[in-house]
Amino acid sequence: MDFSLTLSSAERAKVQMQVENINAALGNRFKETQSLGKDDFLKILLTQLKHQDPTKPMEDKEFIAQMAQFSTLEQITNMSGEFRELKGLLAAGQAISLLGKTVTVTEGDKSITGIVEEVAGRDVPRLLITGKYFDYSKVVNVKD
Repeated sequence: MDFSLTLSSAERAKVQMQVENINAALGNRFKETQSLGKDDFLKILLTQLKHQDPTKPMEDKEFIAQMAQFSTLEQITNMSGEFRELKGLLAAGQAISLLGKTVTVTEGDKSITGIVEEVAGRDVPRLLITGKYFDYSKVVNVKD
């Protein structure tokens, strides 16, 4: 169905932004599942404990070393999430500073120049220029 006949350009831009944000969120979820996390580490440790030889149980030192590794993994995972959040906040702040300025963005092999009318999105800031949303990362030039 062609929505361009029933929606204004601002409404089309907002719908486009929402669709792209959903697609970005879904893409990030699939990327994150391709690596081992702390839940996977715990499953491996529990499986190892369940299937150990009762005549040769795991040494205390081994167990403590693995728990220390788990603790380190959890801390790194938490820091990674906090850095991702900080990156989003910094990008959002920089994007907001472009309101009312003339910017040039790239879209494929084209360059589009216009005034930033609106900034939307927190984790992935998007700029409304000439009735269309563009990723903040696509900005190549800024003029007052």
